[in-house]
Amino acid sequence: MARTIAKDHDKKRAQILRQAARVFATEGFDRASMSQLAEACGISKANIYHYYPSKDALLFDILDTYLRALRDRIMAVDIAAMTPPEALNALVLEILLAYQGADHEHRIQIRRLAILPEGEQKILRAYQRDMVRRMSQVLEMCAPETFAAEPAKLRAAAMSVFGMLNWYYMWNTKADTRARREYARLVTDLTLGGLRAV
Repeated sequence: MARTIAKDHDKKRAQILRQAARVFATEGFDRASMSQLAEACGISKANIYHYYPSKDALLFDILDTYLRALRDRIMAVDIAAMTPPEALNALVLEILLAYQGADHEHRIQIRRLAILPEGEQKILRAYQRDMVRRMSQVLEMCAPETFAAEPAKLRAAAMSVFGMLNWYYMWNTKADTRARREYARLVTDLTLGGLRAV
């Protein structure tokens, strides 16, 4: 007879993902053991194996859950009625707000995605490509003449914006919503000024 799923299964799974992301980010993926992860989650080793058969499976689920939610949030920004600068600021701000409270997940994405099997990396990189395409779409709205003349610059410009955003957690990890709004405006202004110069 198949084992029934507990009513709090999703809640426990979310707790495991949060705590495992913290352990992987602070202790290192290679050094972390399933016993250590179970202790951090406040559950038994047998119980954590009920949810995940290995550290690798846990790592993939952390990154899949994080990147899919981030991608969905970015794609949901409704820019239809906005001017191009407003759309850029809205997108940049949404990314910074989505990063808030996800420093551990963000850190292991940057450092550990490449250790996963190729098939799993492909899934995760597809989420990343969707986000880069969305940013490229908005940048192209901001400087259509520039990118019509030199389309190869579009991806580089999009990656440059993500470069400004992706390391924010390192030097301003405690930034609240107000600070993120201010930084979003700075990134928007720097980007728009740069687009006018290229």
